[in-house]
Amino acid sequence: MNVTDLFISEEITIKEAIKKLDQTAKKVLLITKDKFLKGIITDGDIRRWILINGSLNEKVKMIMNNNPIYLRKEEAWQAKDIMKKKSIEAIPIVNEEEEIIKVIFWKDSYNENLKIDNFFNNPVVIMAGGKGTRLHPLTKVFPKPLVPIGDIPIVERIIDRFVCFGCKRFYLTINYKKNLIKAYFNDLDKDYVIEYVEEEKPLGTGGSLYLLKNKLKETFFISNCDTLIDENYYKMLQFHRQKENKITVIASLKFFTVPYGVIELDDKSIIKNIIEKPECSYLVNTGMYILEPETLQDIPDNEFYHITDLVEKYIKKGERVGAYPISEEAWLDMGQFNEMNNMIEKLEL
Repeated sequence: MNVTDLFISEEITIKEAIKKLDQTAKKVLLITKDKFLKGIITDGDIRRWILINGSLNEKVKMIMNNNPIYLRKEEAWQAKDIMKKKSIEAIPIVNEEEEIIKVIFWKDSYNENLKIDNFFNNPVVIMAGGKGTRLHPLTKVFPKPLVPIGDIPIVERIIDRFVCFGCKRFYLTINYKKNLIKAYFNDLDKDYVIEYVEEEKPLGTGGSLYLLKNKLKETFFISNCDTLIDENYYKMLQFHRQKENKITVIASLKFFTVPYGVIELDDKSIIKNIIEKPECSYLVNTGMYILEPETLQDIPDNEFYHITDLVEKYIKKGERVGAYPISEEAWLDMGQFNEMNNMIEKLEL
């Protein structure tokens, strides 16, 4: 990637910056003028803006960091120490004329984790009991959790992402073709523990949680078995705790284009405007959640029940239910064949 691919103007909209972040997949953009650094914008800046319900049509200069950390070319050797100290994932390098010549990215340059306290060992529940009917005839042969993405089943890829952050305790809720799932993991050489939560009948995306009421005593993650989230799980957990949420929904910002001209009317049914193919944005539920253990007491025993039923119940009760926004590109889903192929392509498998 050329460093200029990360350059943007302070006059573009936040919505345009989000799309640029997704295209570059670097989580940082440089606000420049004639190759000179004016500021930086990160996915975290955009997340904070979304959480205060800020308009995505505002200019990036509204939220950019006007005093970014950077180094001159002869100081580049200090980058690693500064990034560790400041907990930043990228740092621009400038030449004698103060022009940006490159960006050092932690992930690309150093073979170690940025912060040791990024590790946690909270339990993870993976909902793996469904039949995966949208993936027939593939799931008539084996269960959806074992559908291979490349040469590794999707559920193992989900587990591996959590293991990268230190998680070692997993609960798999199983029903359909459960013995195949058990056999696969029994034969696998792994450094984590899996406990199976066996449904006697299909219980939805949340019904089987009643079986964990006396087992989970701390904050835990829930993930669907067809979703990969390419984000910092530690930051998600931090956010959940700082907001004192009972439930946090991991939500992806999705853009949708209406393929027609949309008509706006006044109060006399006179056309005020026609907007050609307008674009709308929504925060979409990804199927990953963070919950406090006491929420399990509100799961009915042995009944069909969805996690979203619990979310709606808590909203009505006035409990704290939050959303942690992630980018569209950070959410990989394989619930249908076209989505599965898209996941394989994005993972470059």
